[in-house]
Amino acid sequence: MGRSLSRGLVTVTTATVLLFIVSTMFASSSVSKGALLGMLPFAAVLAIVALGQTLVIQQGGIDLSVVGTVSIVVVITTRQAAGDDSKLLAAVALALAVAAAAGIVNGLLIGRLGLNAIVATLGTDTLLMSGVFAISGGIPRTTTDLMAEIGGGLTFGIPNSVYFAVVITAITTTVVKQTQAGRRFEAVGANPMAMFTTGMPIQRHRVGAYFWAQIHYWLGGVLLAGIVTEPTAFQGRAYLLPSVAAVVLGGTSLLGGKGNLVATAVAALFLTQLVQFALALGVGFASRTLVQAAALTVGIALYTIDWRSVLGRLRRSTSDDSGPSRIPVG
Repeated sequence: MGRSLSRGLVTVTTATVLLFIVSTMFASSSVSKGALLGMLPFAAVLAIVALGQTLVIQQGGIDLSVVGTVSIVVVITTRQAAGDDSKLLAAVALALAVAAAAGIVNGLLIGRLGLNAIVATLGTDTLLMSGVFAISGGIPRTTTDLMAEIGGGLTFGIPNSVYFAVVITAITTTVVKQTQAGRRFEAVGANPMAMFTTGMPIQRHRVGAYFWAQIHYWLGGVLLAGIVTEPTAFQGRAYLLPSVAAVVLGGTSLLGGKGNLVATAVAALFLTQLVQFALALGVGFASRTLVQAAALTVGIALYTIDWRSVLGRLRRSTSDDSGPSRIPVG
């Protein structure tokens, strides 16, 4: 298959189609017009956030600061604007500056200083969440009318956030897949040692991955501030595990290398509908983390384990066990 029809894209698209068919058969309420209009905006936000996570994972890293970034962007966007549309642009710009700073810090700590990605991004996340508490005090604030229209409104019957997700997916995919810088970015992630020997600036690509990931988180957080009328100060908590699960289900290896960004976006739709389907079946809302964790486990099993090798060893083991026994002569 061509590059646009990678194994991950075919697998997750097929799974998504089957999920909607099963949802129609066993929980039709989860695919009603109202349910879909309520689900798609959150799927769009997850897709944008997961695209950022994909860039990081393609460099063999992981970004735990997604929680703090999305949360602080939501808090800044709502509280700095304080319900006044005229203050919205300044609030969004301030949130962008904070997200960009977090991306630079993550990139320098990991790409330049060589810190462990989990430790570095967890530290950044702690700082960001401290900022969330300092700004909001844990108290939600209603979004502005303009932000509600941009993030939560409809155009031609489709949520505006979906258009944002489609455009960002197209732009990110084009940059990574069609430009020389993007191809170098994937090459560094796939084999950093080989690229280092050719003089490729590996550290620069890793710093860039964390920076651009934060820009995606920022956009997701801004849209989320418009989708949820009165967002909490901790909206980002719902996006850590799903963002990683979407990347894995889309076929990107946790070890780094090439990935299909369109597949990541489709996986975000799959995960969001999967949770909605589970809720329609009566599964408790608190159990959605288990559903997402199960999906992540399946993704790892599909793309990480060499099943041909495993089956081959099992066949050889079975053949050895069923062979004729030898009785020693002595």
